[in-house]
Amino acid sequence: MKSDIEIANSTKLKPIGEIGDMLGIKRDDLVPYGKYIAKIPLDYIDESKINKSKLILVTSISPTKAGIGKTTVSVGLSLGLNKIGKKSIVVLREPSLGPCFGMKGGACGGGYAQVLPMDKINLHFTGDFHAVTSAHNMIAALKDNYLYHNKIILKQDLWKRVIDVNDRGLREIITGLGPTTNGGLRNSGFDITPASEIMAILCLSKNLDDLRARLDNILLGYYQDGSEFMFSELGCTGSIVALLKDAMMPNLVQTTENTPAIVHGGPFANIAHGCNTVVATKMGLSLSDYVVTEAGFGADLGAEKFYDIKCRELGRFPDLTVLVVTCQGLKMHGGCPESEIKKPNMDMLVKGFANLNTHILNISGFGQKIVVSFNRFADDTNDEVNALIEHCAQLGIKCVVNNAFLNGGEGAVELANTVVDTIADDSYTLVGRYLYSLDNDVRVKIESVVKNVYGADNVVYSDKASKMLDKVDAEPYYKNFPVCIAKTQYSFTDNPKDYVTTTGFDFTIRDVVINRGSGFIVAIAGEMMRMPGLPKHPCAEKIDVDENGDIIGLS
Repeated sequence: MKSDIEIANSTKLKPIGEIGDMLGIKRDDLVPYGKYIAKIPLDYIDESKINKSKLILVTSISPTKAGIGKTTVSVGLSLGLNKIGKKSIVVLREPSLGPCFGMKGGACGGGYAQVLPMDKINLHFTGDFHAVTSAHNMIAALKDNYLYHNKIILKQDLWKRVIDVNDRGLREIITGLGPTTNGGLRNSGFDITPASEIMAILCLSKNLDDLRARLDNILLGYYQDGSEFMFSELGCTGSIVALLKDAMMPNLVQTTENTPAIVHGGPFANIAHGCNTVVATKMGLSLSDYVVTEAGFGADLGAEKFYDIKCRELGRFPDLTVLVVTCQGLKMHGGCPESEIKKPNMDMLVKGFANLNTHILNISGFGQKIVVSFNRFADDTNDEVNALIEHCAQLGIKCVVNNAFLNGGEGAVELANTVVDTIADDSYTLVGRYLYSLDNDVRVKIESVVKNVYGADNVVYSDKASKMLDKVDAEPYYKNFPVCIAKTQYSFTDNPKDYVTTTGFDFTIRDVVINRGSGFIVAIAGEMMRMPGLPKHPCAEKIDVDENGDIIGLS
């Protein structure tokens, strides 16, 4: 079979105006970025349609280091829905250069279920990530300039810098070298751009006015007397809005079968809230009848944050959640060594059902209808596949084999029909519900997630985390903020190497970050890093440009 980039390069793309025609977007209204990419003005969001179209969330069991195939399923399901005569659009997050050149590779799907042009989307795209990076670092520069000219030394400086590269050498740095800085040496560091609060603000803002208000509310640090130092005090909010104005518009692209796709925003789910923008999801709901979207990593991360954070801003829940499963993932979470997960092992597969069961229980707890989508690989045996299907049937859950990777939309027709039928099934009606009330104490919110979703017995707070939570408690403005827990994606615990445990453990909150502008409290668990590192053999080793000028090696 051809590689992902070979399939992408061999697909004949339609001019972006023709893709807009399918959605009823006037060509003169599109803002083109070359032949095959355009931005859609926010005017095309129709609030009257937001709750009328069907919204389908794609999530997964806890992933392996190679991922689990959510994006492939998301694209494939949308292709399948269009195949059976439904008007569907897939709405995804933008890839980050960090994993693209690091461990996972790109994030455009795979095989014959991709969004295109995949090389452009995976790399610079429309410059949205550049805009977020520039806006974040401009705020850092403006902050330092303000402190320098006003001879202010903060008690606590909270605003780091960001870059969209996996660079462990930038996690901890010292700034202020030289005689022209104010306050001498200071400890600081870099986060990766998807962890930036600006990315979260972009993804949750409903319009430019909301964007401006959220930027004003960014907490930069604390003065010596303990009072809050806000970005609004600098009087520069308009300049950041100017940097982000175009980035606010969703990006229109197409699939391998020339159906419409929207790709916009890109927070990670292990260190941020893991969902594409509110305006992109609303745009999809305004322009089609079935919107397929995804939330990053496993359901304990992306899906929980989708329900508890994004749905509050969106004003609605999904009509159904698709849970993506692989045999390899189940075997790994059953205790099988990673080097052995491609080999048949029924015992480890069955033990891995504990991970699947926990995710199903959690998703049901949010009032969701569920369909399991099984991504089959060449190494999977019929006995393993049948065991999974039978296990899901015993739970009352339909499990469908997804072949979109090999066969595009045709390979996802059964999944599409199952999703449509399950949404329409009135024999059981579940009402979407949040895990916690916004007026709960912040520690109650954290413990609601840690105990009810992750399965922990106890939450342990470091002194640093406790002090920040005390500040949250002392400020009435934070009373109604949801929580966003940053933790490893590989485990329900805070230990990235514990693939098996699903109940009965202690969970440590090491630090707390107040995202005042985006409107949530980030609780950082265990040794979770907001700046990833590169593996021993990064994907960058495979990426190149051939003699024809085509990019090769992207996946």
